[in-house]
Amino acid sequence: MINTFDEPTLIMIIIFMGLVTYIPRVLPIVLLKEVKLSPFWNSFFQYMPYCALSALIFPNVLYSTDSMTSAIFGAIIAIILAYKRVNVIIVIFGAILGVYIFQNFLSSILSL
Repeated sequence: MINTFDEPTLIMIIIFMGLVTYIPRVLPIVLLKEVKLSPFWNSFFQYMPYCALSALIFPNVLYSTDSMTSAIFGAIIAIILAYKRVNVIIVIFGAILGVYIFQNFLSSILSL
């Protein structure tokens, strides 16, 4: 059975869904803006997005191309560029270019 809503009901549902997701995001900022954290917690929260993003992305990196070797090659290039603190856009394009070069030129030379 398909539920159908009239337009005002659908608009209210979308507004309430937006509020339900927005409030938990803004509430800690409003309530905790005066709280001073220790240097440990500051550094912990600064690195947390990178750790979470790495845990989500890295397993998929290995299977992102037809060849796991080219995927690892691109990941190594991305790691080197990120370690040198290059802009994230350049890291992404560098990894893509590395995979492209590996798949089109180096794989035939190395017979992989």
